[in-house]
Amino acid sequence: MVLPSGVVQALQVVVVLVFAPFVSGAISQVEARFEGRRGPRVLQPYYDLAKLFRKETLVPEGASWVFLVAPIVAFTSYLTVPLLIPVLTDFPLPLGYTGDILGGGLILALAGFSVALAAAETGDPYAQLGSSRAMTFGALIEPSVLFVVFTVALITTTDLPYAMAAVDRSSLAQVLRPAHVFAAAAFFLVVLSDTGRIPVETHASTLEFGMIDEARAFEHSGPALALLKWGTAIKQLVLYVILVDVFATPWGLAGSPQIGSVLLAIPILLGKALVAGTIFALIDNTFSKLRLYKITEFMASAFALSAVAVLVLYLGGG
Repeated sequence: MVLPSGVVQALQVVVVLVFAPFVSGAISQVEARFEGRRGPRVLQPYYDLAKLFRKETLVPEGASWVFLVAPIVAFTSYLTVPLLIPVLTDFPLPLGYTGDILGGGLILALAGFSVALAAAETGDPYAQLGSSRAMTFGALIEPSVLFVVFTVALITTTDLPYAMAAVDRSSLAQVLRPAHVFAAAAFFLVVLSDTGRIPVETHASTLEFGMIDEARAFEHSGPALALLKWGTAIKQLVLYVILVDVFATPWGLAGSPQIGSVLLAIPILLGKALVAGTIFALIDNTFSKLRLYKITEFMASAFALSAVAVLVLYLGGG
């Protein structure tokens, strides 16, 4: 049975939407094992979301409509990116060429900006602290993202995710080119930062000295908080998909719209995402938390790798 291309594209969004909490729960379980704890159930994120959707939404005094609209904008933005990237297929879908990798980055940036704006609306010092940190560190990592995209675009002659993945799939030598390896390593550090696994942030607690992402949602409750938590899980899975299906291992995708081929791509995608998540969790639990100002050195290392990728490319390593 051949699936229409529109159905396959919608299925990509559904897969990311449904399985993002599962990936987060599985990674939390792995992280707990690294720490010698039993940890939460793998399906715990689903129970948490169901509980939050049943609760009441409270709005801080003085907050405007932005506070309520921001979680919806962020959630919608996160679900837009799977329309542009190769989640399940290696052939372009109807909307696959409507936005390049920079366009996807701008959509993710819009989501982050809306959440930060909502945090500033609350007047809560902790929420504003997390918002300020997130915006500051996001501005520091953007040059690295630009250099990574610039380098890969020079190597593959395109910045469209489907085309970039196709070039990488053409041969293993293409993936192992020095310039591509350095660019992929720089993007790895970017994902490490954007998913809260950097050895500075305390991503799973409300410790004042390290919280960034958790602080931004400090004043949200009920369905609004559920959308933010669900959106964070979706963003994490989307970044993993870009890393494994565009930069690192662009294999295992469906080569045809046959239903069997498309359905087989789902467990392969989840397996690659869980491997990537396990690596990030291992890094997060191997290094001691650093002082907050040290994050600039981390960002500098990502930028240096991306700059070296461009240099190596022009020296004949691309």
